[in-house]
Amino acid sequence: MTLPKGFGSGGGGATSADVEKMIGRRVENMTGIITLSYIAAWLATFGGTAAGYFYYPWAYPTPSGHYAFIVLTIVEAIGYLFCVKVMEEGTKKKSNGIVGAALGGTAVGTILISLFVGV
Repeated sequence: MTLPKGFGSGGGGATSADVEKMIGRRVENMTGIITLSYIAAWLATFGGTAAGYFYYPWAYPTPSGHYAFIVLTIVEAIGYLFCVKVMEEGTKKKSNGIVGAALGGTAVGTILISLFVGV
């Protein structure tokens, strides 16, 4: 791999440190920001369905809102899981705890919201 001027030792091979300097922060260190983005997306999904629950109940029936919230939560959870697992592929990082906590928390939150909001 040919590196830009100022990178590498001149031997033609790129080390991981050279690649990291060229592209910036490594993606396997971004589990926290991806987790925060997932939680923000889940809260935004609830905010969108909450508008139907509280402000437009005549136009947006509660069962329809619950169904949309549950389906969108499942889609977001699958996307989050794939993002983290693909991001950490080939590394020794293990983020099963944070992924489990985020997915478990949103699953419990989704169930509680579906049971008690808009009833």
